[in-house]
Amino acid sequence: LGWAPRPGLPPAAAALLASGPDGEMLWLDVTHRPGQAPWVQLRGRYLLPPCKQRWHTCAAFLPQGGLLLCGDRRGSLLLFPCSSSSGGAAESTSPAAGSTNPASEDSGSESEPSSLCKGALPLKSPLSVLFGLHGKTGVTSVTCCGGFIYSTGRDGCYRQLRLQGQQLEVLRKHRPCKGLQWIEELRFTPDGDLLVLGFHADNFVVWSSRTGENLVCVPCGGGHRSWSYCSSSSAEAFAFVKCGDVMLYHHEAEPREQQVLLASLHGREIACVRRLGAVEVPGHPDLHVFVTGSEDTTACVLVLGEHSRAAVPLARLSDHISSVRALAVAGPAGLGSEGFGDGGLSTLLFSAGGRAQIECYRLLCAGDPASESGVACQVIHVASHRLDEHWERKKNRHKLVKMDPETRYMSLSVVPRTSTEQLPTPWEFLAAACSDGSVRVFGLQEAARKLVLVAESFHHQRCVLKVQAFLHTWAGGERKHLLCSAATDGSVAFWDITRPIADATAALHREDGEMQPLALGAPLLTVMAHSCGVNSLHVRATPEGQYLVASGSDDGSIHLCLLEVALSGGEAVVGTRLRILERAARPCAHAAHVTGIRVLRPDLLLSASVDQRLTLWRRGPAGLDVLSTTFFHVPDLAELDCWEVAEASGELRYHCVLGGQGLELLRGTAPAAPSEGGSPVRGQ
Repeated sequence: LGWAPRPGLPPAAAALLASGPDGEMLWLDVTHRPGQAPWVQLRGRYLLPPCKQRWHTCAAFLPQGGLLLCGDRRGSLLLFPCSSSSGGAAESTSPAAGSTNPASEDSGSESEPSSLCKGALPLKSPLSVLFGLHGKTGVTSVTCCGGFIYSTGRDGCYRQLRLQGQQLEVLRKHRPCKGLQWIEELRFTPDGDLLVLGFHADNFVVWSSRTGENLVCVPCGGGHRSWSYCSSSSAEAFAFVKCGDVMLYHHEAEPREQQVLLASLHGREIACVRRLGAVEVPGHPDLHVFVTGSEDTTACVLVLGEHSRAAVPLARLSDHISSVRALAVAGPAGLGSEGFGDGGLSTLLFSAGGRAQIECYRLLCAGDPASESGVACQVIHVASHRLDEHWERKKNRHKLVKMDPETRYMSLSVVPRTSTEQLPTPWEFLAAACSDGSVRVFGLQEAARKLVLVAESFHHQRCVLKVQAFLHTWAGGERKHLLCSAATDGSVAFWDITRPIADATAALHREDGEMQPLALGAPLLTVMAHSCGVNSLHVRATPEGQYLVASGSDDGSIHLCLLEVALSGGEAVVGTRLRILERAARPCAHAAHVTGIRVLRPDLLLSASVDQRLTLWRRGPAGLDVLSTTFFHVPDLAELDCWEVAEASGELRYHCVLGGQGLELLRGTAPAAPSEGGSPVRGQ
């Protein structure tokens, strides 16, 4: 039995859902009448999917109308129709059976009218089923707020869903905190906080999503099935049944002495940072949206305004089971971008890190003047991939060596899109640098929510630290996909991945999204750029169709080379050849690891190091010359991201964001042309 509030009912009435034999669930409206027996009216009959434990655990009527959402003991979510026409037969037959006759009520036959009407109502099957969404331990609650559906379970997660037509679609999964496996209920506060109620070990806890801490912790023994919690500004109470006794915990509210002066973005250091773009808000300057990954196993989407100088978190992604070490952003077009105008932002985000885990999200950001940050962000979880899960699906896996669970993804790069002639199906490709010495390429089909390993190579034979893909277009329009990878021995390898991507696309199209990984082959060129590990890498095309490849190393050195892409044959296209036109190196550019580098212009280079210096270099005939140096305040710099903005006056400004033990945003004016001399960067 379970009660469910239904819109449109009088205050004295409520909906009662009862599960019976053979998976049949009844919907009854129960009306309380003072001094008389309640009046029960049968409104619907529903059939739960077959499973070992076939009964519902929670239910809610959706505000869209005509739909009933249920969670069952198997952990599934079920969507049933419940339009007013479904109860027409019960309403017309109940009065005829004498359900409103006081004499019949006094004689104790109140329930007979409902049983007589049972055969008149059809047994309906669910419109949409998400089987085993919360595992085998069951769904504990379902609720609606802000146009979204939220479900909780005893798997330690709560999920956000939306209704597409008459189908349930999972947007994302939230894991509140470690150890909170038994989540019972969600409550939304008027000030915008989300409270998670559940049992952590032998304690009842109320966890705040905003502050990331427990607001209430009651040592009650844990795991009670009958309980109730109520709070107000003056007191809070928690009641539960234990060994047949009703226990009550009551506590007077006390003023909080702790004041948060500056909220943290992460619990540990930031390992990677990427700028997603800018969002236009009427009456305000553009707001920059970033995403950061951390050693605390979360990624944070945040907004940062140049004038407010405050970082406001928009969403926190907690699907990773280990550290988030790499981020990559794809183009704006994709699934679910409807409803976001020209001032909005729709991007595809990849995050990866420890335990060989990759997660993919669609981020939808739009201006919201009513919110504190000025931006509203919606997160849709698209797909995920883990190498050990791929191993579990292999045949004869008992004869193979299992994938190393400690493999980490060190860097990600989205392969630029190709033409529709080369890729007839909408696949997005992603290159990854791995700690087990491999370079891997993955394919994503967003509509089908599939992320598949399509190619790999173990050429480096040591940890690969950085990877970046770039696109070369011939004069005739033919495109070549090139890949640059760097390892701990200081080598930088260049690959032509055009053929593997084309072969993988054809195989994915034939096999409906499943395939065995292909071989990337041998690299076109390998350059020994440094004496030790390459911590930063960037490739930029020049107006002449050549490519500048900049890298920074553990020994504080910077290496720059100019590449030209040519054909390896005569007039017939038989292959791709890379030729080094120019090389430049600065052995002691920094006093520590160079963890960030960007080619801003063909004659301009920016580098950042753990020594907390941001240095601007001029590339000239004699090599690299220092233009200016700016000290920043972020210790243990992990990554640097840059972009350029054209001011209203026509002046070009360069912005950069630095992540490490904190986050810092800098901007500076573009230096003058080489003939006019350089001007120092003005940091803000």
